[in-house]
Amino acid sequence: TPLRLVIPYPPGGPSDVSSRIVMDRAAQILGQSILFDNKAGASGMIGAEFAKNQPVDHHTFLTTTTAMVCITRHLQPIPFDPDRDFVPVARMTTSWGAFAIHPSVPANTVAEFVAYAKANPGRINYGSAGLATITHLFGEMLSLEAGIRMTHVPYRGSAPATNALLAGEVQAQFDQTTLPHIKAGKLRALAMLAEVRQPDFPDVPTLQQTGYGKDGGDSWFGILAPAGTSPDAIARLDRAIARALAEPELAARVHNGGMRTTYLNPADFRARIDAETAMFGTIIRKGDIKLT
Repeated sequence: TPLRLVIPYPPGGPSDVSSRIVMDRAAQILGQSILFDNKAGASGMIGAEFAKNQPVDHHTFLTTTTAMVCITRHLQPIPFDPDRDFVPVARMTTSWGAFAIHPSVPANTVAEFVAYAKANPGRINYGSAGLATITHLFGEMLSLEAGIRMTHVPYRGSAPATNALLAGEVQAQFDQTTLPHIKAGKLRALAMLAEVRQPDFPDVPTLQQTGYGKDGGDSWFGILAPAGTSPDAIARLDRAIARALAEPELAARVHNGGMRTTYLNPADFRARIDAETAMFGTIIRKGDIKLT
């Protein structure tokens, strides 16, 4: 029987690309074929609900993201219970970005930025890819933890927000789209939004290393199984995913897509989901963030 992976996002996006690269190889390792089923819409909710409602067959799985299981539940009613309707199989990959500022801001470290923001309340605007996206919540998290006031300016996607930062319309952004401009010397990186320092930017600390965002909050991609899927089927796929992610050629393909391989087994993935669900819930509640 072929494996079936429901991808709740459109073809070509980061969750689709990493799912196909990793799960194609995992299926080969298992000696099975795999069907990819893109069921996009409503920020992943349509695909998740579809996967939840399939009869349990022990070979249907779902791609998931940080936003889908850790963030959206705090903002609106969703058609599934992330903790009860699905079981973690493995985390596969993580996309990472930077906390970047316009060079006109007189700060070379997060500590200097916080001091400047405190001395100049209301002077710092930060751009995001949209209301309640992870790129917004990072800014809100820093504001809450550092006790600073920044004005949030939502754009329609990451690219327009980065253009606004390059133009000096906003002073900061928390996103992946800043990376090429940091390399080109047009923006300054204060911290990496990643669990570990990134080889491309060895001198830039992670946000955690600067004392903020201790519970992580990366934008990761993983695999869930509908509740009721046999532990054997989950363990088998988990082992195949772990083997696939350990292959240097596959890691290079993932890296070329702007991501890192960041494997977690089912128990560790569950712990990460729980920690980030709590963290984002706190940020959304304290920041009084609403979708309307």
